[in-house]
Amino acid sequence: MNYKSLIIFIFIALGTASCTDDFVEINKDPNAITAEEASARYFITDPQYQLYSPNRYPYWRAHLIHTDRYAGYFTFGHNGCWWSDELGYRYSSGYTDATWGWMAGYFGSIDNFLGLTEAGGEFENDLMHAVGMIMKGLYYQMYTDLFGEIPFSEAGNPDIVTPKYDTQLEIYTGIIDDLDAAMMTIGDNTKTGEGIDDLGNNDLYFNGDLQLWKKLANTLKLRIALRAYGAEGADFADGAITEALGADLLGDGEDCVMTKDDVISQWSSAAYGDIWHNFGGLGSKWHVGQNVIDNLRNNNDPRLEVYAEPADGGTVELVRPAADPGKSLFLKHVGFVTQTLTDAGVAFTEDNVGDSLITITMPEGIYYVGQPTRMGGDIYSYIKPQFFSRPAPEIPAKKNSGTTMWDEIILTAAESFFLQAEAAVLGFGTGNAQSLYQTGIQNAMRLWGVDVGDFVNEDMYLLNGSQEENMEKISIQRWLACYTDGFEGWAIARKSGYPSLLTQGLSDPEIYGLGDIDGRYPERLRYGTGVQTQDPENYGIVIGRQGPDRQDTKLWWAK
Repeated sequence: MNYKSLIIFIFIALGTASCTDDFVEINKDPNAITAEEASARYFITDPQYQLYSPNRYPYWRAHLIHTDRYAGYFTFGHNGCWWSDELGYRYSSGYTDATWGWMAGYFGSIDNFLGLTEAGGEFENDLMHAVGMIMKGLYYQMYTDLFGEIPFSEAGNPDIVTPKYDTQLEIYTGIIDDLDAAMMTIGDNTKTGEGIDDLGNNDLYFNGDLQLWKKLANTLKLRIALRAYGAEGADFADGAITEALGADLLGDGEDCVMTKDDVISQWSSAAYGDIWHNFGGLGSKWHVGQNVIDNLRNNNDPRLEVYAEPADGGTVELVRPAADPGKSLFLKHVGFVTQTLTDAGVAFTEDNVGDSLITITMPEGIYYVGQPTRMGGDIYSYIKPQFFSRPAPEIPAKKNSGTTMWDEIILTAAESFFLQAEAAVLGFGTGNAQSLYQTGIQNAMRLWGVDVGDFVNEDMYLLNGSQEENMEKISIQRWLACYTDGFEGWAIARKSGYPSLLTQGLSDPEIYGLGDIDGRYPERLRYGTGVQTQDPENYGIVIGRQGPDRQDTKLWWAK
């Protein structure tokens, strides 16, 4: 990855006789960027990686604790894990504040690039500015889909200390207006300029290819419009969907992904491996969620082996506690575990040794078993790591280990085709939903380096049901294609209600950690505590309009 540090070397004419031209020449930094070489292209890299691969603090607290687990992709809470799987479902101001601080603080990074490239800016360039506006759209879609109403129209105004919070309807229409303007500016241009005016490989997403940026903007427009479709007052959605379908969208192989950096410090740009390895031992590991594994395994999906590893297996002892409540719940907890293994098709043996010890033996390294979501503290001792699948090595790979790290997903060709298929099922455009859906599956599998193969014989490969049944299949395939992008995966689940076993919520406190929202599916994150204390007026307006500042308050577009 080409990360360049910005050093604008300012040459000062020295008027004294003792300073010679040779002295100035000798003391030039050979790696410095001179005033003649300075360009806005050196300011695009930081906002790009900070949005999708920020430092370890938000990567741990925003990605892993919240969105990746709300999306059902990963779980904590196995025996030996440092964290209960209730973590994130039970409110913690420290974890939520870290997420809010990262998202709210990011605005300055992209706003700086926009200021440099706008008309009259230090590096005025309308094409670079258009790229910045698309980046801003990606950012605001993530930001509002995490929290709901946020500052948008007044954000960045130096004369307004506490900008108002806009409704999601206003934010969504504002993003689409910005995307439309950016696409019009780009037009038929292929790059932002020549020489230092070309974003080139400082652009980590598309290497400066403006036509791919334009397709990304239009695909993002389609995503936003479909998410808003059906929400109260979303009259713009129908027209925006139709407009997007009538223009170029990301096509076969045109994935917007970002290669993870293998050099830069985790305190500048992190990866899963920075938590997986650097936190140390079994305690910092996590498992793949049951909904992911079940959907892949039960449909003979070839991505199973690249998403996860088989469970270790072996012989495991389950010991009845000496006191209640664990003593009385022993058989219930063991039964839950064995039923999970049975449902996963595991050929295991169960042996009772008296009434206080049960041993379970399962074959080693054969079966893929996802860990159920939100395991509570009472059942912790029985959620043995040997029973469940870990992510495939590429996902939590360690930096500088020689192992390829899985890319950051921004917006892929697979999702583009799934969005088009969804629009077709809803009656928009002239595309064939079946063909678009299958092309989406093919692109999703290609991204992970596998071939569709015999999956074409599975019922999941066909849109052969009612409108709702077909929408369920599309939603689940979109959700699977976003694996490791918990932000979008969680949004898909909240909008569609699928996978239903993930979104239906839970009720048994003897098995699950119900958190502060009584087992309901989380719908948003709470605002940072600073909002309440530093901006009580706007906070009060938002709460009165959007609803209580709780994790179970549904967003405007949610199902």
